[in-house]
Amino acid sequence: MKKFLLAFFGLIFLHFSAQEKTGFQLSSHILDISQGKPAGNVEIELEKYNETTKQWVSIGKKQTDNNGRVSDFLPYQKAGNNGKYKLVFFIEDYYKHKNIESFYPSIEVIFQIKDKEHYHVPITLSPFGYSTYRGS
Repeated sequence: MKKFLLAFFGLIFLHFSAQEKTGFQLSSHILDISQGKPAGNVEIELEKYNETTKQWVSIGKKQTDNNGRVSDFLPYQKAGNNGKYKLVFFIEDYYKHKNIESFYPSIEVIFQIKDKEHYHVPITLSPFGYSTYRGS
C-alpha cells in the first residue's frame, strides 16, 4: 500500500509539473520616485530583436494601469519566448500632463529572456533620471 501511494503521488506530481504554464511571462511597473507614486497611463511598447534581419519588431503596446503596472505582456508559449527584447517607456506625455519638464522623452530597456521563468522589468523614474532591475 505504501508503494502504491508513493507511486500515485509521484505520477500526480509529474503530471502537474509537466503542464504548460499559462498566463504571461513578462510584466512591468513604473514608480515615479519624484512623486512617491506609481506612474499610471504611460504607454509601453514591447519589441523583439529579429536575429535574421537585425531589426526590432513591435510585439505590441500597452498602457500602465492606475498602479503603474502592465501585467499581460508576452503570453507563455510552449516553444518558449527566448530572445532579446526591448521595452520602450513613453514618459514625455506623462510629465507634460503634470506640467513637469523631463529630460527623457522615452526610456528603452533591453534585456534577454533565456528560459520559461517569469520576467518582471520595472523602472523607477524621476524627470531627470531612472533605474531598472530584474524584479520578481
